[in-house]
Amino acid sequence: MIILTTFDLDEYAYSALRAGASGFLLKDAPPADLLSAIRAVARGDAVVAPSTTKRLLASVADRLPDPYGAVPTDDLELLTAREREVLVEVARGLSNAEIAETLVLAEATVKTHVGRILSKLALRDRVQLVIYAYDHGLVAPGQ
Repeated sequence: MIILTTFDLDEYAYSALRAGASGFLLKDAPPADLLSAIRAVARGDAVVAPSTTKRLLASVADRLPDPYGAVPTDDLELLTAREREVLVEVARGLSNAEIAETLVLAEATVKTHVGRILSKLALRDRVQLVIYAYDHGLVAPGQ
């Protein structure tokens, strides 16, 4: 459905799009643009008048994700340096006591780190931690 109107008002465009319209054009659009819009909508695309598009984008731009922002691209970035060290030691097959001795930590601290790693990476158990570490190149067979 294409809405064709004389009113270049945001509330009309937003209402039309919410109601399922795939197109929103102004009546003063050139005939060629109207034909092009009809073809585009028939293909499953969407068409919005350029002036409306500009305002629509301006109204949502601040809610779009920032591809260069603080959101990690890899969940490994969610871990602190110490948590990564603990993860590597878990992947090498060490127990909590052995990790505590290797990294000079209390065993309770190691348990806390393991729990946080599991939570941050949304993993179920130590086996999944080991698989994760191998998949991400933190350890290699024979290490």
